[in-house]
Amino acid sequence: MNDTFLKACRGEKVDYTPVWLMRQAGRYMKEYQEVRAKVDFLTLCKTPELAAKVSLQPIDILDVDAAILFSDILIPVEAMGMPLAFHDKKGPILGDPVRTKAGVDRLVIPDTEDSMPFVLETIRILRQELKVPLIGFSGAPWTLATYIIEGGSSKNFLHTKKMMYQNPGLFKALMEKITATVIEYLSAQIHAGAQAVQLFDSWAGILAPYDYEKIIFPHVKSAVKALKKFDVPVIYFVNDCAGLLKVVKKCGADVIGIDWRVDMAKAAKMLGKNHSIQGNLDPCVLFAPKEHIEDRVKDILFKAETARGHIFNLGHGILPETPVENAIAMVEAVHKYGRRD
Repeated sequence: MNDTFLKACRGEKVDYTPVWLMRQAGRYMKEYQEVRAKVDFLTLCKTPELAAKVSLQPIDILDVDAAILFSDILIPVEAMGMPLAFHDKKGPILGDPVRTKAGVDRLVIPDTEDSMPFVLETIRILRQELKVPLIGFSGAPWTLATYIIEGGSSKNFLHTKKMMYQNPGLFKALMEKITATVIEYLSAQIHAGAQAVQLFDSWAGILAPYDYEKIIFPHVKSAVKALKKFDVPVIYFVNDCAGLLKVVKKCGADVIGIDWRVDMAKAAKMLGKNHSIQGNLDPCVLFAPKEHIEDRVKDILFKAETARGHIFNLGHGILPETPVENAIAMVEAVHKYGRRD
């Protein structure tokens, strides 16, 4: 197995910088679209053979150094007891948003083997097929909380912040229940064969640094600490992280994933030698001419040289309209210019 990704996560010596893409199994590939045309999104997530198939597609096409489980961050939220539906134009819709004590009490901490066996079966299938490491994932507690409280996506997260400020006890109870779910979910993924796990904190950047540190970060630390008892790397991706890195670096994760809004050299310096770093090309750069993509790749690789270890990635998920040939060009540039010889 090519274990370059795992070595970089642990800060060990590697022959070249490994690369994978967030959302690398998805709509920008015609091979994915052909599968997706036959089933709805949730069915695809819940059918292990199909989920494994689309997880595998980018490995050979892009030549990336890690695979990520094809699923959705809201799968465990549905298992907690919330009705979930996906609409092409509206995105995810969660029925009965949780905004009261009765709503929090109604949620359960699901047993993954019982309520989400399809996720674990997908992992088992992938481990039999893959020659690169497999990454499992979950939404981070705060990010999942926003969907649970808002009932879907939001522009200002008003209901979430209102609960956080007006009823801190209830908000804490909800966060503790979500955190326990995240720990159970990722622990089950590791037991099934995931060789690294990533926490996606997609909405951390909408918080004031004070609120993130005092209210949200303790739950991040709890989840990371619980997962660190397993011998697999833990990655914590924080979107819009520039104002939060001084706190984020205390989370205990092996790897900190950063978005494109922060300079790689500054992030590497701030994070120090206790973490590897992951990122951070702007996904829209993949619409540029290939020569420009190559220049941007070289810039990030150079700026990450001071980090303990570096896994090249986008600063967020690859966009559906991205030309596949440009994603391939990016991976080729990383492998060419990220060599240690």
